[in-house]
Amino acid sequence: QVQLVESGGGLVQPGGSLRLSCLASGSIFTMIVMGWYRQAPGKQRELVASITRGGNTMFADSVKGRFTISRDNAKNTIYLQMNSLKPEDTAVYYCNARAVDSSVKWGQGIQVTVSA
Repeated sequence: QVQLVESGGGLVQPGGSLRLSCLASGSIFTMIVMGWYRQAPGKQRELVASITRGGNTMFADSVKGRFTISRDNAKNTIYLQMNSLKPEDTAVYYCNARAVDSSVKWGQGIQVTVSA
């Protein structure tokens, strides 16, 4: 069973940057797609960005041009680089992975707070 552990969250001022990491306990090579979701208080969880095993990426409109996603298969890790952060980016961010057998894994979530 692959487990996902997020790190890199915290408090940052508007306009600042953070890099989230998601470390898998096993190989991510078998993960068809991995991504980051977020959930703000009182809102539904939403997809922020995803990356396929082949490296294709997609982003929510709200983060296009500001966030990038990457994966390092050798380190069993995916990253979310977040630049030009805004207060509306404040949320709990979750790492997600879908395996070849269609099973879905979630991390425990990590808080990102953008505030002056």
